[in-house]
Amino acid sequence: MTMATSAFSTFAATGNREDLSNRIYRIDPTETPVFTAIEKTKATAVNHEWQTQALAAASTSNAQLEGDDNYAADAATPSVRLGNICQISRKTPRVTGTQQAVKHAGRDDEMDFQKMLKGMELRRDIEATITGANQAKVSGATTTARKLADMLSWIKTNTDKGGGTGADPTAADGTGTRVDSAAANQRSFTENLLKNVLKKCYDNGGKPTNLFMGSFQKQAFSLFTGRGTPMEDQAGKKITAAVDVYESDFGKLKAVPDLFMRTRDVLVLHTDMWAYAPLPGRNFLSYPLAKTGDSDANTILCEYTIEARNEKSSGGIFDLTSS
Repeated sequence: MTMATSAFSTFAATGNREDLSNRIYRIDPTETPVFTAIEKTKATAVNHEWQTQALAAASTSNAQLEGDDNYAADAATPSVRLGNICQISRKTPRVTGTQQAVKHAGRDDEMDFQKMLKGMELRRDIEATITGANQAKVSGATTTARKLADMLSWIKTNTDKGGGTGADPTAADGTGTRVDSAAANQRSFTENLLKNVLKKCYDNGGKPTNLFMGSFQKQAFSLFTGRGTPMEDQAGKKITAAVDVYESDFGKLKAVPDLFMRTRDVLVLHTDMWAYAPLPGRNFLSYPLAKTGDSDANTILCEYTIEARNEKSSGGIFDLTSS
């Protein structure tokens, strides 16, 4: 079979229009489960503070005389004042005047499109920061950026960690960081490790509601013996091999995969006892920068911290193998 003689074809044509779809396909994940699940409050100062309160230990010797008129005062337990520092995170798209002027595929306005993308990226940065930066709070200076203390810097009481050099923060006040165990001391995620941390949480008054973990640990979690064997629904032609809710001796917990936290950790959180606290008017604030040439720039900015309302409410399993 041959082409007809003198037939004009696309191989020789120079005036055919391009065929570029008006859709843009993106698969990079934007789910931020910890950021979404924790409470939202507001900070009103760079050093955001709150208080925790403990009760006296329960007594088995509280028996009093009938008619007793000797009412000695019981010792008061003062509250503890804690605080965290507001960190500034930002993304800045810049678009040339020419790129803004030409006709685009898949978006009407290039700057608006870039601002949307940078907003998504900023949210991912915040998720990664609050769950796994492993950084102590930094008050900052003229040449030093302020930093918040992330969750790893607060969780101290209810933990299970690897041997060797692995260590919890020295204090549950955001001033220290976790010390990770060496690779040789990492362990596989097992149900016994989870049960150990849940017992510690319960004994200290905590009532965790969620488990957050990376994809590798989520698959390990779905193989816990409490799960039994995969369920096959022959009528629906599907096999259920995942576990999303864990019913422990102390309550139910929802298991949620998180792509932005550290793969070696499993966070056991009472989400009501953590809060995202931005400064007013500084939560995903978008504003244009001064024009300095033939381009335009816009900043998307958050100034925020996290509130660890009582770290004993939650826990963590650390130093896990992740491959």
